[in-house]
Amino acid sequence: MSARTLHLNLFVYPGGHHEAAWRYHGTDPDRLLDIGFYQDLARRAEAAAFDAVFFADGPSLADNVRYASRFRLEPFTWLSAVAVATERIGLIATASTTYTEPYNLARLFASLDHLSRGRAGWNIVTTGAPQAAGNFGLDEHPVHAERYDRAREFVEVVTRLWDSWEDEALVADQKSGVFADTDRIHEIGHSGRHLRVRGPLNLPRSPQGRPVYVQAGSSEDGRSFAAAHAEAVFTAHQTLRGGQDFYADLKARAAALGRDPGRLLVLPGISPFIGSTEAEARALHAEFDELTQPEYSLQLLRRLLGLDLTADQLDGPVPRRLIETEGERGNGSRFRLVLDIIDREQPTVRGLMHRLAGARGHRVVAGTPKQVADQIQEWFEHGAADGFNVMPPWLPGGFDLFADQVVPILRARGLFRTAYDATTLRGHYGLPRPAASPALR
Repeated sequence: MSARTLHLNLFVYPGGHHEAAWRYHGTDPDRLLDIGFYQDLARRAEAAAFDAVFFADGPSLADNVRYASRFRLEPFTWLSAVAVATERIGLIATASTTYTEPYNLARLFASLDHLSRGRAGWNIVTTGAPQAAGNFGLDEHPVHAERYDRAREFVEVVTRLWDSWEDEALVADQKSGVFADTDRIHEIGHSGRHLRVRGPLNLPRSPQGRPVYVQAGSSEDGRSFAAAHAEAVFTAHQTLRGGQDFYADLKARAAALGRDPGRLLVLPGISPFIGSTEAEARALHAEFDELTQPEYSLQLLRRLLGLDLTADQLDGPVPRRLIETEGERGNGSRFRLVLDIIDREQPTVRGLMHRLAGARGHRVVAGTPKQVADQIQEWFEHGAADGFNVMPPWLPGGFDLFADQVVPILRARGLFRTAYDATTLRGHYGLPRPAASPALR
């Protein structure tokens, strides 16, 4: 196997990533609130030696839940249950810097890292859904730049909380009666623009030192934030060139800040429809698209693009001239991605709806196992990805096909591990265990 190998995460969405997954005959919507269903998925991903299972979250109810399985289980409860059903696979959860407090979040992730013996990862988001504001006593959602300004301070505070116990602070010496060396436990005394936190954290430094820092967001603010803080980046790109441009830009930004670009993994999403022939795979994809509900997709276009369209416009062109590109919406990376699809492909409204139905702007591929493996290898070897978030269109069958038919091809080409050689998520990702910050000592 070559020195550089793929990293693969299973990105879990209830039922699957296609918006109509819950209607497909290969899914069982009655199990979407059954923890056994998710434990089984994680065990399957672990049997395939995946780096991690990733569970996304958001602090509000999606407006389109009428037509799709878009509710949100609380991720720490979910991953704690997955942790006891698995032994090696990483456990990544989304948590918002806008709608949580750093002390609570630091405790949750440190606890997960302890209880899983070093498998936790934090997907850092600022929350893009404006309807979340009303759930937290706010009149309006903070603007994009303000959310990122708070996020930078938030990550600094959480890092210092995780470092507030030195590695040697936990003594547990039964003979002397000393449980902890309090000279090695430090208040952080943070007082900043957005946050005031005294510290220290109320549990010892975790097995990984700090859970892995993951970031999702490709806007200008998001890229700057990732270059400074992230160790893995979840992103969405439609073309190889787009992926290469993002990859090169992010690595260059990290290097300019004095970071090792090799310790910043770029992991785009990929949602594969797999068939024994390309025609079979495309027919499967079309079958899913036929199950979509137009009203769901029209709501999505209203939210993403600000277009108020009706069902009688489905087979007409997307009215590009009506899309406002300035203002708060225009700052979003997903907005820019969808706008690129419209400009490059000039689809009908229905065609755009089907393009987004598969994985909300992430890359959807339809082909044989070899064709899917070829695309993964092309992006990996041509400077567009260090690995992928695998986003099965439906669960569990969509993942089973990938694990059983694509993973063996990647292994035969020397691109992916045959077994784990580490026990922590940092180990799977090839990341070092960070030393505690000396600033607190």
